[in-house]
Amino acid sequence: MYKVTIPAVMLLATLAVSCKNKDVKREAIHWPEGVSAPVAMVKDTVLEAHGDRRADPYYWLNDYFKKGPDSSKVLEYLNAENAYLDTMMAGTKQFREDLFAEMKGRILEKDESVPVFNRGYFYYTRTEEGKQYYKYCRKKGDLNAPEEILLDVDKMAEGFGYFSVAGFNISPDNKWLAYGVDNVSRRQYTIYFKNLETGEVLTETLTGTSGSVAWAADNKTVFYTTKNPVTLLTEKIRKHKLGTDGNTDQTVYAEKDPTNYIGVYSTRSEGFIVIYSAGTLSSEYRILETGNPDGTFRVFQPRMKDVLYEIEHWNGQFLVHTNWEAKNFRLMTTPENQTARENWKEVIAHRADVLMEGVSAFKNHWVITERKEGLVRLRIRETETGKEHYIDFGEPAYAAGLSSNPDYNSPVLRYNYTSLTTPNSVFDYDMVKKEKKLMKEQPVLGGFKKENYVTERLFATARDGSRVPVSLVYRKGFEKNGNSPLLLYAYGSYGYSTDASFRSSLLSLLDRGFVYAIAHIRGGQEMGRQWYEDGKLLKKKNSFTDFIDCGEFLIKEKYTSKGHLYAMGGSAGGLLMGAVTNMAPDLWNGVVAQVPFVDVITTMSDPTIPLTTNEYDEWGNPADKEAYFYMKSYSPYDNVEKKNYPHLLVTTGLHDSQVQYFEPAKWVARLRTMKTDKNVLLFKTNMEAGHGGSSGRFDYLKETALQYAFLFALEGITK
Repeated sequence: MYKVTIPAVMLLATLAVSCKNKDVKREAIHWPEGVSAPVAMVKDTVLEAHGDRRADPYYWLNDYFKKGPDSSKVLEYLNAENAYLDTMMAGTKQFREDLFAEMKGRILEKDESVPVFNRGYFYYTRTEEGKQYYKYCRKKGDLNAPEEILLDVDKMAEGFGYFSVAGFNISPDNKWLAYGVDNVSRRQYTIYFKNLETGEVLTETLTGTSGSVAWAADNKTVFYTTKNPVTLLTEKIRKHKLGTDGNTDQTVYAEKDPTNYIGVYSTRSEGFIVIYSAGTLSSEYRILETGNPDGTFRVFQPRMKDVLYEIEHWNGQFLVHTNWEAKNFRLMTTPENQTARENWKEVIAHRADVLMEGVSAFKNHWVITERKEGLVRLRIRETETGKEHYIDFGEPAYAAGLSSNPDYNSPVLRYNYTSLTTPNSVFDYDMVKKEKKLMKEQPVLGGFKKENYVTERLFATARDGSRVPVSLVYRKGFEKNGNSPLLLYAYGSYGYSTDASFRSSLLSLLDRGFVYAIAHIRGGQEMGRQWYEDGKLLKKKNSFTDFIDCGEFLIKEKYTSKGHLYAMGGSAGGLLMGAVTNMAPDLWNGVVAQVPFVDVITTMSDPTIPLTTNEYDEWGNPADKEAYFYMKSYSPYDNVEKKNYPHLLVTTGLHDSQVQYFEPAKWVARLRTMKTDKNVLLFKTNMEAGHGGSSGRFDYLKETALQYAFLFALEGITK
């Protein structure tokens, strides 16, 4: 059914095109001819809701996990699409290998993280030459002390196509390590326990978990989160005692609201175990003293409609970060034994122009993370005097955030900093002396010099007058004449802010004349809570029109032109890609949609699909008629039409737990039958990975090389 004709590799005809940034060879590209793309089987399926009938001829493609009658045909189709991509991209095979080697060559293979001091030990990870993973290590008291390798993940991952270790949690007495392992890429972790004195890994395990634990003060009791095996929702918090059968573990909390995520952690003060339940619009916390693991959790403050709050234990009190009567959040305090809302007292007021993102409490300082005009700010408050100051970052666009700070009593804050031109950096900041010390800037090999690149921060005007921030980076020598290719990226959902951070792989684009830009569209939270609320539910289309308006702005300002503008986004950003290709197909020369959420109504109508019910507050519940028809008006799969589309590369992972593989598979199948152009449409399924792609620290670069080679092919860049 899926026969693919293998022709000669793609033909290349040399063109003389100058590139000021680098001596780049450009050639007009001709895709292989006579190659038949896979045609997916059609099965008549009609889905009905609110009197509306939707034909879904590719609904059968969800059979792989359901083990339906066509499950074998699903793999047949996905493999045929992979074979078709390999054929169409055959002419770039050597270029992809060169790109992979180039990007891998920028990575310092033998490396070590900045050690973190906690309870008498320095903890760090280190990597070795040629190894895909890492070793998790510690040294007692002094960095010159003998090294203990707590976990050799390189050895643990042998024989697995995918391997992820998460949730490293050391017991208070430093003798036990709890950690989670996922070797399927469904984000379902099995928790193991290792005795750090004997090196023994216990045979008792905890399965179907989120991967991490919270230790009680007795060094033998842990609390952890379990997931529903079908929906993958976090459902229960359970208590386990070392040396007992996990099947008999007590459930200490069961979530009844399927729209909320739950979890459990220990406060930095080590005074409390905290259970949280949080959705998009409301949250609730429960607390228990770490020294009383067999006690009963008490509710901090019952969940309130449309009210979010977070808590941080500090000096006999709790800090409460909340949007209660404060859209952009404010900071309040309450005694640890009187936590109901009527006891909350404001200490930092709400501001209309500043989003308060969170607070981290040290014994003598609070560190408040804020966002103004789209940029992160770290505000330091001396608790005894109330004096405050900000850390200066000194670049127009950047990303900054708190790093690991386990020592509650420390006057030193560790934070991470990066920008589009500055590699990932770790700083220690003395909050008393107001002095910062660069602990490490990630080395970038291959002759990288940050002064060879320029970053800008602009504002595009959206069609409704809103100012949308745009961050850009390009190599020196770039000229604003409209002739340069530009890759525009965005996410724009869940209130997640996309900051301007460094990726060494981007240099392969920039050095070949590309401009890279990030559109900070509505649906994110860059410009405050309202920015998020104006890009969700019945205002979701603002995200799409913002992105289109940013693309048109960059063309108007001559950073690029229609024939050289490209778009990229993943997951909910893949929904963005699907929507903008439907809404403005002639604006983009090419689009890369990574693990895209494109079958909105069908997925949101099926509560058995992983994570669906958690998403109602973001997208809406199709059981509501107004929400249903609004989603239908933009859902990429439902809005494919007989018209021309740009060149498209679509990627997915067979084991994706966030956006199931069948969404992009169905979308591609429908596009193949509907699009009227001769532009290339390619679909790649990673058969061993999930939402995040390959797990090794080098393997993911092969996926990046494929995406870049696709973009370069469209520009005629061949080396």
